[in-house]
Amino acid sequence: MKVSAMLGERFKDTPKDCVIESHALMMRGGYMKYMANGIFSLYTPAKRIMRKIEQIIREEMDAIDGQEVMFPVVMPASLWEESGRYTSIGSEMARWKDRSGNPMVLGMTHEEAAVHLARDTAKSYADFPFMIYQIQTKFRDEPRARGGLIRVREFTMKDAYSFHTSQADLERYYSRAYEAYNRIFERCGCKNFISVQSDSGMMGGAVSHEFMLLTEVGEDSLAICDCGYRANMEAAVVSVTNETGQIEPLTEIATPDTKTIEDLAKFIHMDEKRLAKAVVYQKNADDSYIIVFIRGDLEVNETKLRNYLGYEIHPAVEISGESGIVPGFIGPVGLPKNIPVVYDKSLKGIESLVCGANKPDAHLTGLNLARDIGEVEYHDVAKTFDGAVCPECGKPHIHIEKGIEIGNIFQLGTKYTQSMDMTYLDENGERQYPIMGCYGIGVGRLCASICQESHDKFGPIWPIAIAPWQVEVCNLRVDDPAVKEAADRLYAGLLSNGIETLYDDRDIRPGVMFADADLFGLPIRAIVSPKTLADGCVEIAARDKSFREMVPVDEAVAWIKEKTIELMNA
Repeated sequence: MKVSAMLGERFKDTPKDCVIESHALMMRGGYMKYMANGIFSLYTPAKRIMRKIEQIIREEMDAIDGQEVMFPVVMPASLWEESGRYTSIGSEMARWKDRSGNPMVLGMTHEEAAVHLARDTAKSYADFPFMIYQIQTKFRDEPRARGGLIRVREFTMKDAYSFHTSQADLERYYSRAYEAYNRIFERCGCKNFISVQSDSGMMGGAVSHEFMLLTEVGEDSLAICDCGYRANMEAAVVSVTNETGQIEPLTEIATPDTKTIEDLAKFIHMDEKRLAKAVVYQKNADDSYIIVFIRGDLEVNETKLRNYLGYEIHPAVEISGESGIVPGFIGPVGLPKNIPVVYDKSLKGIESLVCGANKPDAHLTGLNLARDIGEVEYHDVAKTFDGAVCPECGKPHIHIEKGIEIGNIFQLGTKYTQSMDMTYLDENGERQYPIMGCYGIGVGRLCASICQESHDKFGPIWPIAIAPWQVEVCNLRVDDPAVKEAADRLYAGLLSNGIETLYDDRDIRPGVMFADADLFGLPIRAIVSPKTLADGCVEIAARDKSFREMVPVDEAVAWIKEKTIELMNA
């Protein structure tokens, strides 16, 4: 490919609204063009990167017995009504009617389509197990589109679905998929990635893992311990150590104008760990109230709470005076009986707590939940934090890091096969529901994440396995016949040896050419100029500055070919 013939521009200045480096560099480098919020067109360099990522994914999916298929982007709403997700998923899913008035949806994920494809075909236990996958466009009306290709509304994704006749067989395959994912990310050039336990969210299922690229600009918070425990903040188990204290009488005290935990702790000179904080939520369906009591120094993890309750909630903005709830002074003693209450396990074992008295400007000291409330069920609904006790090793070594999700895998169970009535006959002729697994990778997000991990202030540094081209030839003097002849010959020689080569043949200043070359980010750069030719050489350098050599012109093609093979096998 010659740069003079390439569509696209490269820019010196960062476009507005680019909040992270990968977004800025890919916009500056002519990889993509903004069309609408969370929607981008891709130029040739980005498309070539995506194609290479997709090929790596295909090879690894095929290696674990995957069968590539293709599902429609547009699906009838009736399919999603079968699974129950047509109503349970909110405005993220695009709904519309075709010209005949039939309700339709744009696919944001394809569990329903996978079951639809397989349910009339896999009828006997002998037809199992199997895995089908696709690489397909999806649309999710994401309210928080940001970071270029990191979080978008229209995206390309590999999603795979496996079907099994036993949980044990699913777990065996899940392990194979887990290892395949590690290979995919390693082959794509990811360096600092980990897998973490995660929340299954709208996908459902009991077991799930996310693969996270660790980076300070990541939008996910991860709980990590040196012992090997790793979990997404939404799924991290919170363990705390409590000082139990002494049993004290329940006593009401005046606490004027102390509506926050911070104000209360200062007013009574007590550690927030001895306070029971009340957090009020409302059920989305009817705005009824739910109150969570949690240790005063902790925060509620709304994902955990939502999963425990089994329905959608939102923080209470205004609390009705008729509810019996007294904002700022809420406690479990004397609370209206019709209000559901959730007790976080961080309160367990504390013999004496301070809580609201359910009247203005008053709190209770000496609250003992077992004595004053009776039998209490505790649930883990807290956010973890730096210094929390690790649930595996028992040491206070949890630390929080940021990451970008680059892949996820789920054990779905029978959530979809049962709701959509997919069955098979087992060895005894009995009807059973297949057990499913689900495995996803966002192709564009992976591309942008690798750029985020591997770049300098001048541009991306693409790993050779996914670089849009392997080598760039820079002709610094197209008006010099000797330089042009040498550069043309080098370009032709590289192409004839199967080396993917970009040739900058434009009549521009060297500084501009080198700035563009940095934005292209190709692993190897071959520079032909009057200066190099005066020594009978081509200057060959690495984009990551790991090498720079003067190589005789007649040896340049062989030298680059050998270096390319070396980098591919590294």
